[in-house]
Amino acid sequence: MRTASLHRKTNETDIAVEINLDGSGSYSIATGIGFLDHMLEQLSRHSLIDIHLTASGDLHIDQHHTTEDSAIALGEAFGRALGDRRGIARFGHAYAPMDECLTRAAIDVSGRPFCVWRVQFSQAKLGDFDTELFEHWFHSFAQGAGITLHVENLYGRNNHHIVESSFKAAARALRAAIEIDPRKADAIPSTKGTLGGHA
Repeated sequence: MRTASLHRKTNETDIAVEINLDGSGSYSIATGIGFLDHMLEQLSRHSLIDIHLTASGDLHIDQHHTTEDSAIALGEAFGRALGDRRGIARFGHAYAPMDECLTRAAIDVSGRPFCVWRVQFSQAKLGDFDTELFEHWFHSFAQGAGITLHVENLYGRNNHHIVESSFKAAARALRAAIEIDPRKADAIPSTKGTLGGHA
């Protein structure tokens, strides 16, 4: 089983993560930020990655540190669970429609962290959550996980739909990228023989 656990503690946050890449999409998420919990639940359910994450942070200041550090911790756990990335499909992409909205995500589980985020919101907050923090979450997750991640909202008006379809598209792309390729289950999917650097 491709599993990992991680505890990340700083002066700003205290985060514990357990992850199973070969799970069924079960989750228990508690960050203290309701909307972020909802999005991480979508990520788990639609990627079939089991995610158990608890976070306590300096929410009396704002939501920035808890959002950022939960993404870093989850990404690092994801990277650990992948190991040398042997046998994975490596690439994945998905479209996620949600009513009037359509978002696509493309992923290379490359070992090279990079994120392109082409998603815009028409309001500064969803509930009490700053919408600018969604971009920061995806960048931090890509950095921690060592993946190349592109997310683009093609169209849509409802801000809730835009962000939820972003997480769902990323989840489905992740699911495709980390699946074991039965024709190359013993091989690292790179001509270089390793994933990391320019592979």
